[in-house]
Amino acid sequence: MTALTDDPVHIALACHGGRGHTAMLGEAVRAGASRAPDVKVTLVRVDRITDEDWRLLDDAHAIVFGAPTYMGTASAAFHTFAEASARRWLTRRWQDKVAAGFTNSGSMAGDKAGTLGYFATLAAQHGMLWVSLGLASGWNRSSGSESDLNRLGFYQGAGAQSPVDDRSGTAHPSDLATAEHLGERVAEVTRTLVAGRRALTL
Repeated sequence: MTALTDDPVHIALACHGGRGHTAMLGEAVRAGASRAPDVKVTLVRVDRITDEDWRLLDDAHAIVFGAPTYMGTASAAFHTFAEASARRWLTRRWQDKVAAGFTNSGSMAGDKAGTLGYFATLAAQHGMLWVSLGLASGWNRSSGSESDLNRLGFYQGAGAQSPVDDRSGTAHPSDLATAEHLGERVAEVTRTLVAGRRALTL
């Protein structure tokens, strides 16, 4: 468990960017989390992770997992990172950290639930505390639109869709706003949890 001090709350994003769409979602999560006072957000690229990056993850209060969905699960680069995290599993280094996740695929559904479920299982194996998206489904009524938050209707985390032939790395504005919401929610939950733990030590 991370040592409790009066330092800012630290949220780390452990991400693989793929063709750029998922990286853009990560930036939206970072923007949302950074709006909270006394919150520091660090991006760790898991496909080029260093010893210093591992230390950043170890010392963070929260870790948000992100990767594109390929063939119904997270990318191979993310799986490599997850398997390497077994050393942390052995020592329970990430026990009771906050966790959340986001993903992107080419189709509206695109089996993104498989990737978000994989992230949640990884977090559970580490003894982490999973934070859901906390939004009802959008765009499921005649009065709704593709501009609704959570337009794709995922609950475990933030899901986004980008056409498979898009090479620009852009993402739908609603999906970016949904990712920002996830960042804000993770920051709120983490700040509350850290403040409570600090109060208990007084």
